[in-house]
Amino acid sequence: MNKIPLEIIIPVFNEGNKVVKLMELFQTNINTQFRVLFCYDLDNDNIFEHEKTFSQFNFEIHLIKNPYRGPCEAIKEGFSKGNSDCVIVYPADDFLNFKILDQMYEQYLNGNHIVAASRFMKGGSMKDCPLIKSILVRSASFTLYYLSSIPIKDASNGFRLFSRQLLNEIDIESKAGFAYSLELLAKCNRLNYKISEVPAQWEERSEGSSRFKVFKWLPQYLKWYIYGLSTTWLRKKKI
Repeated sequence: MNKIPLEIIIPVFNEGNKVVKLMELFQTNINTQFRVLFCYDLDNDNIFEHEKTFSQFNFEIHLIKNPYRGPCEAIKEGFSKGNSDCVIVYPADDFLNFKILDQMYEQYLNGNHIVAASRFMKGGSMKDCPLIKSILVRSASFTLYYLSSIPIKDASNGFRLFSRQLLNEIDIESKAGFAYSLELLAKCNRLNYKISEVPAQWEERSEGSSRFKVFKWLPQYLKWYIYGLSTTWLRKKKI
């Protein structure tokens, strides 16, 4: 693949009917040069039913097979296959935030190694979230913002931009869920690299079932939550 400024990684699991609509929105609303990497688990994923339609778009689309299972490993495989200056991980069912991708890239050009899509800053929102999930993500983000040196108000969102420099420098240890995102945030902060956020909208998906497994993934999130706090309170600065 030729090097381009931005890659957008989208983990998919039988969401082919959504991604064609999403690609149409990307084509008409993103000005930055980009390519899309769809990362899938199974060879019978229904994204292949729509593969022929991808040629109608004026940007590259690649299908990346996850050698393992689950969103974390799929996204890590996408990271390893890309070569852009920076990467945005974007949800397959998000039809609300495509217009902020150029803004996130501009923040990267301003020297930020992570640009978070923030539900909890002014202008952001989170609607119809299940109660337990809402309590966990809000509590984690609130306490990390006020009790650690992490400078953003939404520490738990997996929708985020990462610089290639950061991805090349950090070995991602997480293996489940979207814990990789909190891990990269905590390690980026420990390296004292610049981090920023832009307001984003979030709504609970109206069709299908969420793949967010709160209790199964909680131990890995907790590990990086503690790591983030220890950077401040134990003055740890080396990875």
